[in-house]
Amino acid sequence: MILDPKRLSPGAMYQYMISAIIPRPIAFVSTVNREGRRNLAPFSYFCPISSAPPLVGIAIQKRENDPKDTLRNVREVGELVVNLVSEPQLDAMVQTSGEWPAEVDEFALTGLDSAPSQLVRPPRVASALVAFECRLHREIELGTSAFVVGEIVLVHVAESVLAEDRIVPERLLAVGRLGGDGYGIVREVVHRARPRASRSG
Repeated sequence: MILDPKRLSPGAMYQYMISAIIPRPIAFVSTVNREGRRNLAPFSYFCPISSAPPLVGIAIQKRENDPKDTLRNVREVGELVVNLVSEPQLDAMVQTSGEWPAEVDEFALTGLDSAPSQLVRPPRVASALVAFECRLHREIELGTSAFVVGEIVLVHVAESVLAEDRIVPERLLAVGRLGGDGYGIVREVVHRARPRASRSG
């Protein structure tokens, strides 16, 4: 089968992409607006970009005249927290993915506890095993998405997932987004060492 994006609707292309590019990490993003109203929403078009400075990127679908609450809050306040989703937060995370009215507090909706951040205004998900406090680095318009680049200013990591100053993937039980309503959980890790090579002749 050959797929030509020019012959597919954006919705059809989206479905092919999300079912092929798997698993995708989930940015469980907490934000606040100018008045301090909280929002919590998941995004799986999410990736690390750079470690110096430490940057992460989140693609947020644009809506005509009605930006998603996350995007509106990031534009207003310039701060966000990227919480990583582990298996215990899966059901609550899915519940926050609904198109809830702006006045709905997804922490209260799901019963997830919040914890104060240290350097940014939005709270973090208290049970998240890893959470990145971020400030807006820049926003880039890309097609039908706003690509939000956040600079990590502080990281919270649960001691339970650490060993020898590294995060142990099997302990994190990270949730990955698949196609449709499918999710994967990292329970097994296969290790392969990189080859030792030199570019010098």
